[in-house]
Amino acid sequence: MGNEFAEHPSHSAEYFGDTRDGWWNRDHVELLARRWGLSRVREVLDVGCGVGHWGRVLGRVLPRAARVTGVDRDPVWVEKAAERAAARGEAERFRYQVGVAEALPFEGDTFDLVTCQTVLIHAADPDAMLAEMVRVTRPGGLVAVAEPNNLASALLSAAVLRAPVEETLTLVRFQLLCERGKAALGEGHSSLGELVPELFARHGLTDIQVYLNDKANMVLPPYRSAEQRATVEEIEDLARRDFWIWSRHDTHRYFLAGGGEEHEFEGCWAAAMGAARRTAEAIAKGTYASAGGSVGYVVSGTKPSPPSSRHLKAGDYRNPG
Repeated sequence: MGNEFAEHPSHSAEYFGDTRDGWWNRDHVELLARRWGLSRVREVLDVGCGVGHWGRVLGRVLPRAARVTGVDRDPVWVEKAAERAAARGEAERFRYQVGVAEALPFEGDTFDLVTCQTVLIHAADPDAMLAEMVRVTRPGGLVAVAEPNNLASALLSAAVLRAPVEETLTLVRFQLLCERGKAALGEGHSSLGELVPELFARHGLTDIQVYLNDKANMVLPPYRSAEQRATVEEIEDLARRDFWIWSRHDTHRYFLAGGGEEHEFEGCWAAAMGAARRTAEAIAKGTYASAGGSVGYVVSGTKPSPPSSRHLKAGDYRNPG
């Protein structure tokens, strides 16, 4: 239980723990598979795969003959993803390699499904990344991404509902300025999920569909389930290490780049850490409870077929035989 990668210097390490295994309801993913026609898919590309969480989620609803290729810029995550696949006896079905999302190392028109989970929010140039995802998708194939609106999700916290109004406004402003600063520094837009449908349309994808991830990560004393234990342990660990959404160092950079004033930072940081510690203390006492809602979008779009073959229906891009 926990996060073996906590404090690892590679990207997103703080978010590759056991809590990530609880991001999806199995029946919702099965519904997405039916909506997307995944029974026809044979070749899948998982962009920014990390240690393989998203590919594994999709692997449960893909045909057994489907192969998932994961690509990540960090060799550490590629190695870990491959180790996990081998440990499950799925090294042939799940393969991983180093690659940059903005310059994918594949020929055009290669994959039936090109997908990512919480990767566009980290892209310095989401347009360039999406252009590459579309390029390597087969005509009639699907591009599908799962991306959040993290600012909206922050307002769903039970701690926010109970906090004084001024403290809540301080924290919302703090996060908004940091998110804008992060984007200004070219390190990604943390609430980009809200803008993804527009990006898809701009890149020529058709039949664009948007759904909400229906998973809530409820926390309710006495925190007995493995999923709840992972959640409360993560909350406690981050509070113990004075880690907010980002490290103090990165938060300071983002805050100033987003228009925050130097003299404001300490007060804002103290408010964020104070809220985190109160939550951790309530967990220790067995009094913290939350419905655990968040705002996560699942956006899909079809790559148009060439004019000569547009009489084919979307999805008729592979012969499953």
